[in-house]
Amino acid sequence: MEKRILGKTGIEVAPICFGGNVLGWTADEPTSFKILDAFVATGFNFIDTADIYSFWAPGNSGGESERVLGNWMKVRGNRPDLIIATKVGGQGTGPDNRGLDPAHILRTVEESLKRLQTDYIDLYQSHLDDAQTPMEDTLGAYSKLVDQGKVRFIGASNYTVPRMKQALRISDEQGYPQYHTLQPMYNLYDRNVFENELEPFCLENKIAVMSYFGLCSGFLTGKYRSKTDLGKSQRGDRIARCLNQRGFRILDALDTVSNEYASTPAVISLAWLLARPSVTTPIASASSPEQWMELAKAAGLRLRPETIEYLNKASVETEVYS
Repeated sequence: MEKRILGKTGIEVAPICFGGNVLGWTADEPTSFKILDAFVATGFNFIDTADIYSFWAPGNSGGESERVLGNWMKVRGNRPDLIIATKVGGQGTGPDNRGLDPAHILRTVEESLKRLQTDYIDLYQSHLDDAQTPMEDTLGAYSKLVDQGKVRFIGASNYTVPRMKQALRISDEQGYPQYHTLQPMYNLYDRNVFENELEPFCLENKIAVMSYFGLCSGFLTGKYRSKTDLGKSQRGDRIARCLNQRGFRILDALDTVSNEYASTPAVISLAWLLARPSVTTPIASASSPEQWMELAKAAGLRLRPETIEYLNKASVETEVYS
């Protein structure tokens, strides 16, 4: 399998990053172990999670994903073989679970390290921008963690171009670590924000793109084609917005291409992302080993230029969806 370089970090990763939000949520610990075993068995090595996953699930408070992942790495003894990314500063269950102020970062990283049962995090990311905390303070905290060897590199998620530019400028002026990666929402349905704003910036600055919601919360799998289908998923509320003329046009195109390549809409959707020069590695989740084995096929699928153009035209995003 051809590896990809994670921007200026020089880290080699497999083409698809596993989204760890499902660990301890839609997949309990025994199932999560099986999924992760299938993940590494197929040659993949990059896993993304966050300190707040999955606080939204009944009975959870956050940290479940990191804990399950840490238990699995401990049992398997494979931490050195993996690239682990996690995040801080997301919206959690209370005021202590949000923000990028130094005290919060320095406290929370210790909690993440403990749950992950590791001495270091390969990629530590700002989950959400925090306009209330001076960016100099946030980057200064990350600098301490890098100096201490607890974090190798840093990245950002859900940042705008102006804020990314500000971060890079401050890092350059102060000698702080730079954001080398960005996690934007990007898929065949959600295109404009990334392609018009973030993509040119990331290409120019060699920022590695780790796109999330690559399957649009499951809509691009083709399993959800009417309102009655929404009950099949815990993310039904996110999928409802796609049930419109444009969404159905995208599904029709995916059906056509899937038949042509003897594949599935999910695999084709990920292969389309992988063909985008700006995308380093799309993030994809699976709730079963079988589901992961299917998604992994995207790494070996090369779409022809005319196929990519066909999907581009079918999914062109307009101001108003009909």
